[in-house]
Amino acid sequence: MKLTRYTLKKLEAVLEEIGYEVIYEKGNFKSGYCLVENKNVAVINKFFDVEARIHCIIDILDNIDYERDILTPESKAFLKKAFYKEPNLPISGFTENEKP
Repeated sequence: MKLTRYTLKKLEAVLEEIGYEVIYEKGNFKSGYCLVENKNVAVINKFFDVEARIHCIIDILDNIDYERDILTPESKAFLKKAFYKEPNLPISGFTENEKP
């Protein structure tokens, strides 16, 4: 998967589909991001470059519970394609049978 602004926008769209608002703000986040409890807000360090932002969103997607059924077919296909071609990028919820 190429770590481009396009990829970042697609990942932001996935977070929005599952009900999270993505905000880029200044802060001293230990992991580079913060999830605001009970508000479904992901705050990511605004000083991060595109690659670091992508890795933060991947980490968020891997650590939150969400129903994949609410994702659009386009988002499901994007996640499957992106994360099965790049095995070092973790994301839970996809089984071997769902490989593209």
